[in-house]
Amino acid sequence: MKLQRLALSLAGVGLISAVAASAPATAATPDGTHSWAAKTAPTTKAATVDACLTSIASPSAAGMVDGVDVEASRPVKVYPYGDPIKFVGTRANATWYLAANAAATQFYFYGLMLQGGNLYRHTTYIPDSKPPVATFKKVGSGWTSFKSIATSNYSVGLPRHAYLYGLNTNGSLYRYSMVGAGFKALGPIPGFRGFKAMTVLSENATYDTLLMTTNAGALWTAHIPVAAGAKPVMKLIRSSGWSAYESLVVYGCGTRGGSLVVGVDRDTKSGYLYGMSKANGSKTAFLSYGKVPATFNGVDAVSITTHYDQLVGE
Repeated sequence: MKLQRLALSLAGVGLISAVAASAPATAATPDGTHSWAAKTAPTTKAATVDACLTSIASPSAAGMVDGVDVEASRPVKVYPYGDPIKFVGTRANATWYLAANAAATQFYFYGLMLQGGNLYRHTTYIPDSKPPVATFKKVGSGWTSFKSIATSNYSVGLPRHAYLYGLNTNGSLYRYSMVGAGFKALGPIPGFRGFKAMTVLSENATYDTLLMTTNAGALWTAHIPVAAGAKPVMKLIRSSGWSAYESLVVYGCGTRGGSLVVGVDRDTKSGYLYGMSKANGSKTAFLSYGKVPATFNGVDAVSITTHYDQLVGE
């Protein structure tokens, strides 16, 4: 389980195996429900359940964030977190990463979001016995024309990298290197007119891969080398069937590079769960688990993962 991996590494044990990471061993609260605070619970036991689990945050325009764990089973099972987090109204959000201070005494989520034309970084602290507390810092302006953002965070090997991707209404994809608290613009990548939703599918020392939909309903991968000036390699996975989704959430599943993908339709507040093999263009295999029995009230839906979790879906 991805959230176990952070706790183990902070405790000096190291990352657990990919087999254990694929199982839904998120700690639960005493009444059996999952919660924001349960994400920080350490464990040294590998999970034995075969099903995979993905964790999703849904920030709303009204300034609240719901959380839910979704299990790849038939029927699909969900584990809501209970009370939502008090947040601020947003219009686009990127992955939430779980991290901790050096002494592992304070856990928190961090991530990026858009509010109007401004870019913010949130740090959402998780006290031991109190509701999570969100704080915000403005880190950029001029983002009015961006309709979607996504972040990569390759931290398990060298050379490390962290990028912010912004999908602009002018048809270009912009990439920024995140170094400390700053951002370095790496220039626009043309050729993305008509694209709609995006999220990171794979993070590697030499490339990132985005999973993207188009307004017409196609599903693509964009393999983007880290090397400056290198052109992305685009591969069509499906030519139709994905037009309803404004958000995609990806979480790795199993030991062969497979992924869980949740597509969220903002208009109907519905989510649908798919299993996906390691991405390979039109040869990529899909398994539909069906509708997720939960209501997604957010402006979008994003993955809840950890600072040390790596996606390997392509």
